[in-house]
Amino acid sequence: MLEIGMLLDGKYKILSEIGRGGMSVVYMAINEKANKTWAVKEVRRDGVIDYEAVRQGLIVETDLLKKLRNPHLPSIVDVIEGEESFIIVMDYIEGRSLGKALKEYGAQPQEYVIEWAKQLCDVLGYLHSRTPPIIYRDMKPDNIMLKPDGNIMVIDFGTAREFKAKNLADTSCLGTVGYAAPEQFGGRGQTDARTDIFGLGATMHHLLTGRNPNEPPYTREPIRNINPSLSAGLEKIIEKCTQEEPINRYQSAEELMYDLEHFEEVDDRYKKKQKHKLGAFITAASLSVVLAGTGLGLNIAAGQLASSTYDELIKQAEFTDDVSRKEELYIQCINIPDKSGDITAYEGLIELYKEDDFTKEEEHKLITELIEKNMDALESNRQSFAELCFDVGELYFGSYKYYTDSEDNTSLNAFQGAKASEKWFKNAYDYSDETYENHETANAYRQVGALSNKISNSGDSDNANQKAPEEEEYRELFKNMNDLIEYASTCDDQYLELKIYDCALTAIDNYTYDFIDSDISSDQLMDMYERVKSAVTAIKPRSKYESVKAEILERCPGVKERIEYAKNAKEEA
Repeated sequence: MLEIGMLLDGKYKILSEIGRGGMSVVYMAINEKANKTWAVKEVRRDGVIDYEAVRQGLIVETDLLKKLRNPHLPSIVDVIEGEESFIIVMDYIEGRSLGKALKEYGAQPQEYVIEWAKQLCDVLGYLHSRTPPIIYRDMKPDNIMLKPDGNIMVIDFGTAREFKAKNLADTSCLGTVGYAAPEQFGGRGQTDARTDIFGLGATMHHLLTGRNPNEPPYTREPIRNINPSLSAGLEKIIEKCTQEEPINRYQSAEELMYDLEHFEEVDDRYKKKQKHKLGAFITAASLSVVLAGTGLGLNIAAGQLASSTYDELIKQAEFTDDVSRKEELYIQCINIPDKSGDITAYEGLIELYKEDDFTKEEEHKLITELIEKNMDALESNRQSFAELCFDVGELYFGSYKYYTDSEDNTSLNAFQGAKASEKWFKNAYDYSDETYENHETANAYRQVGALSNKISNSGDSDNANQKAPEEEEYRELFKNMNDLIEYASTCDDQYLELKIYDCALTAIDNYTYDFIDSDISSDQLMDMYERVKSAVTAIKPRSKYESVKAEILERCPGVKERIEYAKNAKEEA
């Protein structure tokens, strides 16, 4: 059993108990080296009746969450399984569940519920767009955490499943009565994206009315019967979400999102309101004509149109699974007048290009045609520009595909990405200050890139005057690689994490003797090697990264042998 003050797995210091349920205890812990707080969930064999069934459910939950990257979902960073317990280390989410908010304050304000529902549409759209789609199946207020900044997080994936198109029905009846769709209880077909739409509709109903569908009278009457001041449009949306037959519900989270963003237009009273607005519209239109002489009216209209179009295109890009279409939409966003300085679309492209090797063609699109072209607009906001530069640097560092001169031969050199990333991490460091969370990490990356360039150039015949790195610079490289290895242990990008370890092994392998000549002992090199090997071995990569992990582990024996050979040579000398 975990105890306050103990050090779990040599990394996580248990600080306090923050929650206790029927089968688990949740603790707050801190990784003191990374200065980051985590939640540690412990399920003990002696605390549940059917431990093996619970364990299998936890394995499903952790395996699913490890694949996912979304701001509204917690990340799993570690799973520690022993004979007597199953321990999950995950993001610590500060805040309270919407279930607790309902118990303390009752029905929630309509504007809050709409905003939360839109965020939930975002996360459901993300889950449903995975391959295969992931069906959450347990949407309810207790599983939604409200953070202090007003944003929500979805927790508890114990009932989630991957959608299999050929299944005629689900084999298990999982979910919570009152929120679960009819098909979750067997004999009504299998669950799909529309099942989660039902759960979201039932959740909105509970939040708006304060009436728990899992308690008497177990009914879900129209929300305006309970509170006439609520929107008729919102009432129609909830009724459509919770139709008994899936075909009569919204067919996607994207479709529901659109109506939530235009809920007043769904209202039957909308058309009547338009008549009253007509006179105001004519007046406004006339005023626009007058103002057009100075350009003011048109500028206002153009700015509003640009903002609306930009937001709509971003949503379309986030929801589509078509890679080419996603890229096209983000580029359209960046090319909208007055929006070229907003980094949202650039970040979308970076995430897209991280999914595979970052190619020369993609580099030309992102860097030359977009970022460099819009540099003035981007630099006008130092903080967001620093964030963008950091992410571009990580894209180069982790995913850059370096092509050799030979047409039929390509190689991925661990230091090519580091070299190309240097100027971007320098920008991230120079344009930010100590308040930026990645300020010092950017500096560590920058130093690795700078020395990689210097090492490369010093051996190039075209750079004969380039001085070879000094001993101090090799010591600095070693220090920064240690910093990045520590950073990798908290990184939520699995591919980048692997590439950092790959780069560390390359540094040890290529510069063993340079390090030793710079007063870095073979024992220190071996310690770094063992840390890297242990970390890579522990990673459970997504299927497309399994080959990357295998290649790194395949290199390990050779790197270890090189360190041992250098150690023996040093002792003999």
